[in-house]
Amino acid sequence: MSDESLGQVEHSAMTGPFQVPVTDFRKLGPTSKPTHQLALEEMAAPQRSVDSFIKQYLRELNYGEGVSLDRSTVNHQYLALARTVRAHLMAEWLDTARRRRKAPAKMVGYLSAEYLLGRQLGNALMATDLTETVAEAMDQCGLNLDLLRAQEVEPGLGNGGLGRLAACFIDSLATMDVSCIGYGIRYEYGIFRQTFVDGRQTEVPDTWLALGAPWEFPNPERAVQVDFGGHTETYHGEDGRTRQRWVPGWNVLGIPYNYMVPGYRNGVVNTLRLWSAEATRAFDLSIFNSGDYAEAVRAQTFAENISKVLYPEDSTPQGRELRLQQQYFFVACSLKDYIQGTLEADLDITTLPDRIIFQLNDTHPVIAVPELMRLLLDDYDLEWEAAWDITKRCFAYTCHTLLPEALEVWPTELVGRLLPRHLEIIYRINAEFCEEVRKQFPGDELRVRRMSIISDYPFQAVRMAHLATVASTKVNGVAALHSQLLRDKVLPDFSQMWPEKFTNVTNGVTPRRFIRMANPALSQVITEAIGDGWVTDLERLRELEPYADDAGFREAFLAAKNENKDRLYSLLERREGIVLPKGHLVDVMVKRLHEYKRQMLKLLHIVSTYESIISGEVDPMSITPRIVMFGAKAAPGYFMAKEIIHLINRVGAVVNEDPRVKKQLVVAFPANYNVTSAEKIIPAADLSEQISLAGKEASGTGNMKFALNGALTIGTDDGANVEIRELVGDDNFFLFGMSEPEVAELQQRGYHPASYYESNASLRRALDLIASGAFTGGDRQAASPIIGDLLSNDRFLVLADYQSYIDTQAEVDAAYRDVDRWTRSAILNVARCGFFSSDRSMRDYIERVWMLDTK
Repeated sequence: MSDESLGQVEHSAMTGPFQVPVTDFRKLGPTSKPTHQLALEEMAAPQRSVDSFIKQYLRELNYGEGVSLDRSTVNHQYLALARTVRAHLMAEWLDTARRRRKAPAKMVGYLSAEYLLGRQLGNALMATDLTETVAEAMDQCGLNLDLLRAQEVEPGLGNGGLGRLAACFIDSLATMDVSCIGYGIRYEYGIFRQTFVDGRQTEVPDTWLALGAPWEFPNPERAVQVDFGGHTETYHGEDGRTRQRWVPGWNVLGIPYNYMVPGYRNGVVNTLRLWSAEATRAFDLSIFNSGDYAEAVRAQTFAENISKVLYPEDSTPQGRELRLQQQYFFVACSLKDYIQGTLEADLDITTLPDRIIFQLNDTHPVIAVPELMRLLLDDYDLEWEAAWDITKRCFAYTCHTLLPEALEVWPTELVGRLLPRHLEIIYRINAEFCEEVRKQFPGDELRVRRMSIISDYPFQAVRMAHLATVASTKVNGVAALHSQLLRDKVLPDFSQMWPEKFTNVTNGVTPRRFIRMANPALSQVITEAIGDGWVTDLERLRELEPYADDAGFREAFLAAKNENKDRLYSLLERREGIVLPKGHLVDVMVKRLHEYKRQMLKLLHIVSTYESIISGEVDPMSITPRIVMFGAKAAPGYFMAKEIIHLINRVGAVVNEDPRVKKQLVVAFPANYNVTSAEKIIPAADLSEQISLAGKEASGTGNMKFALNGALTIGTDDGANVEIRELVGDDNFFLFGMSEPEVAELQQRGYHPASYYESNASLRRALDLIASGAFTGGDRQAASPIIGDLLSNDRFLVLADYQSYIDTQAEVDAAYRDVDRWTRSAILNVARCGFFSSDRSMRDYIERVWMLDTK
């Protein structure tokens, strides 16, 4: 290749005679400007014209991917585009870091085992305001932007709402220009990809890294060593004091991978740092040369298992051990990274609480508490009292559950074997805490045992929620009802001892991804009415209220909803082969499959409706036509959840093919629900199913997304449903079921589910139809685990709430037939739910939990 050809980017596949000169850096002369300043200016140069972007893109395709446009694959084209767009964020990223180093302020360290980020390209285009420019540039290159966006594989680094909430929160903190770094794990395989085989869930590995990861920046030079195992020993320091130290048995390296977290068009880019495990000595050449090839790489394989899979199956001792390894691995990396790699080397460590607050996103990162104590005691040689005082001011804890089984406990045998020094520290924290309880509540040893960090039954274990509560400056729930139940039922002794420690921060969702990006049709309708300030100030949606009575606005709103339905139907037909009829109410239940969320109650409604049609009780043409759409993954080891998925699919197959139904009732269950799917399904929904048993759902965020996208909710008074109903009004919310006190009263009185079966003819016919094998090819045993459990146990009171649910669904049918009434209610849902922005959640954390000065 000649020197001249290096100065041109190949353009043979362009759709026009577009010549693309690029700089030949070998011909640059000397400069008096510092290199870093040149780099910043080069990257920060606007270059936002279509022509300039094409030059940048083709240079990346040629020199980054090593292909010409006419020989490139869609993946080449996507990777080149991602890196070109990424470059537009990098100057702001570096500048944000430089500005914060120059004037350091107290920052947030968000510790979360999960981040469900969603696809990054669309978000980056929106944050940089490059969408239209890039679309035109790709068009001139003969490429389709939507096709390239679809090429991206989203990183499935989370299981559900917890991970998506973390992603919303770091988005909001960047948009609000709050100094924050998110810490987590770079799982090689994220949450499994779900497929269905004969209606049963099958898990396929999520190979999200296989085709490249253009949004991450590996930083092996900032690797952190993490120790495990071994033993502790007593020694005498130079000052004559008796001390303890950890003698580890083995270790791994944590390699950081940085992701940019851009604020919305404000020049701020924060960082998400994910850790990947590698062996400290990955390859033994002498063993390899001896012929034992597997043994030569054993250490590498063992170490990499730590970050291999999101939430390894923990029904085995090996699985439980690996999960604890994961939790300690990422918090140890994160604390060392911040303290030793981010803070100034000469910083007085006693001022640490003035520089950082670590937010514990549920119990997964709570092992960070004894880890910080270990660092302060063993590495910084502080006395216990000083170290504990610092630690208690460095953590805040968010509890995300009301289910006792979700509050993690770790056997002391396992903790002691993996982390012997940490167990010693936990024992001392607990001993001093128990003495504190005895002083405040003398003579109440039962209370001491209830509150102890160490439980003795059925085996000795560390209660991680108790440890987090003792060590944190604040403890919060995630919805008003949840926070009250957290104080009254989950941690009542602690709230009595420290009432000032407990607070509420209701969850929220980012309007950038879940309205502005996911629902461009509705976004345009809103912006034309009230301007675009709502994107960063969602309470401005209140300005839409008068438009609910404007016939022209209702027509535009309804047109946007229908456009979203058409988009979804087209996607499902193309991707899944699912063909859906038009003109139906779209009834959606998408969430993690768990019995307390009560997908089974939704299924009973479907079966009851179907039974009434085939029995001749109801003319199918008299019912409101309805598409019921599910989206859910079950944990691989959760037997009952997987049985429910199978039954949903079998019922759907029968209902959809029965000519007697005349397509008036259709069931759809597209596989592999994720953030990308949510961005298409949620905007198309008319009805949002939020039907968990009252008192079991902490908050939910799907309920917020649906309401903000113009769906009406049918739900119990549970989680954030309570606040949604209070804001939108009873006339715009379909409430059913028992309240939390009524649930508690029924359970205390004694719940007998079979009595509901015997006394309710509709319920009995629905269950009998399932049990008859009508949906399972005549196999009467196929659904027996589900039917048997409902009739004998029914832990989440599905049968008790059945009739109320059926009656309320009849109200839904009637309301949907009145188009103007329904559309008006949908508009008011959007207008009155601005409270549920994650920006507001972050303001609440700043004021109630973190106590940051953001002025």
